[in-house]
Amino acid sequence: MEDEKTKTKKTYISVLALTMMNVSMVAGLANDVQQSFYGLASVTYFAIGAICFFIPTALVAAELASGWSNRGGIFRWVGEGLGKGWGLTCLFILWFQTMLNFGMGMPSFTATIMFYTPNYDAAVKFAQNPQHELLIMTGWIILYWVLAYLATKGVKTFSNLAKYGVMIGSLIPLAVMVILAIVWVAQGHTPAIPMTPKDLIPKWNGMSTLALAAGVFFSYTGIDMNAAHIKQLKHPEKDFTKAMFISIILAFLIFVVGTVIIAMIIPEKQINVLYTLYSVFRILGSTIGMPWLYMVLVWALLCNTIAMVVTNMAGPSFMLGQAGGSGFLPHWLQEKNKHNMPAHLMYTQIAGMTIIAYLVKLIPNVEGFVILLTQTITVLYMIYYILMFTAFLRLRYDQPNRPRSFKVPGGMVGAWIVAGIGLISSVFAIVLAIYPPAQVKSEVGSPAIYISVIVILVAIILAICLALYQLSKHHDWVNPDNEFAPFTWEIEGLKKPGKVLSNVPTTLMSKDQNPMGMPIKRPYKPDQQVSEHVVKADEENNISTGKN
Repeated sequence: MEDEKTKTKKTYISVLALTMMNVSMVAGLANDVQQSFYGLASVTYFAIGAICFFIPTALVAAELASGWSNRGGIFRWVGEGLGKGWGLTCLFILWFQTMLNFGMGMPSFTATIMFYTPNYDAAVKFAQNPQHELLIMTGWIILYWVLAYLATKGVKTFSNLAKYGVMIGSLIPLAVMVILAIVWVAQGHTPAIPMTPKDLIPKWNGMSTLALAAGVFFSYTGIDMNAAHIKQLKHPEKDFTKAMFISIILAFLIFVVGTVIIAMIIPEKQINVLYTLYSVFRILGSTIGMPWLYMVLVWALLCNTIAMVVTNMAGPSFMLGQAGGSGFLPHWLQEKNKHNMPAHLMYTQIAGMTIIAYLVKLIPNVEGFVILLTQTITVLYMIYYILMFTAFLRLRYDQPNRPRSFKVPGGMVGAWIVAGIGLISSVFAIVLAIYPPAQVKSEVGSPAIYISVIVILVAIILAICLALYQLSKHHDWVNPDNEFAPFTWEIEGLKKPGKVLSNVPTTLMSKDQNPMGMPIKRPYKPDQQVSEHVVKADEENNISTGKN
């Protein structure tokens, strides 16, 4: 229980800040270049990705957050539906994928360092043949360590960084991009792609066409990650849902508008994933006599990168640290600093990222290694979403009467349609991630090596999750002062998730309880009922006090 003094000092995240944190997790102009190869058809791909994956994810996360809004995010939701072990697995997947993602991204940051200068031609030459890579990469790694340090400074610090970083690094550049693209067309330039309605229809190129669709699904992952901070919202159930749906609109616009403009200006054969976005801004800047505008964009994108790094560093570690205090992590890893952030866990993550970054740069075939890591992350992320969709359906059956301020429309039919689409999309993405690409022989060696390495990497990470969970059963790692409420099935006396008919709100049930890992102070019955008046009063109390 928080005392009155603590409550008055509590720092809240606004809906705008959470929205920008969500967008920083998902969307950025740098993500648009890869899809621009497919011209106007990329709009259709992004729409399919939004319908089949992004919207189902947001709808399911919104319902789960509104019904189980206590601390923990994905761990809370999956743990309520499937049990503690699977919930912990989700947290470790998030934590490891962040480490892998940042580590393998270092070489591309290194290759584009010269674009921060006004000498465009020299920057292109350097990107095509980079030198002193290890020295430059070390500089980037130092920056990431500094950002990890900033992320340990608490919710207010990293939420502000995310808010302004996305505005400066994504929304303002996108607006400039749109205005200058209109000027570019008005000056008589011809788009590099046909702009007719029939060109919205993707061309079938075999499995590579399906692989692109899977890649778009992956572009939309991460929208739910900031559920870790639901306790920092004034009105958790309503504010989280509102932020989710605003985030969907903004992310879709960033993806579609940016991708189409890139495809209009740069011919397909000239697209380079590393620096095409800068080429676009150089061309657009030239329309108003400012060819050096690309350099302004590079520095603006750095703000977006800072927002993304800080948010990603804070989110998974924050959730894992919360769960760790309930007995799942050794005391040293769950220890929090004065800002209530798990600093040791965050520094362990950035240390792992550093090792991966140097491994990527030191091995002979960097491209092959990056492909393998990227596909490994895709498989891990899709396992994460399979668990989330499955837990959602399980909770609809096991806790049908549990109050939710937001529900996926359409009753059980609607729930199955939404979660079913999400599950099929996730399985589809896993199959395509493991399916060897055409260039596998030159970059990896053989299809057998490609598949084996991905499976082994995924198995190692899942084995670490299982090992830590089993170890936690034999060690007293519970922090009696942790702020993690017990699961509802624990409060109701069950050994694992099961069928209950209780309609007691989770916030009311967890009120005044001992933390997770400690004996239940006030048990409830699995079929306990409260009046509708009590349910509404509980919702109004949460809204008026900003607590849950």
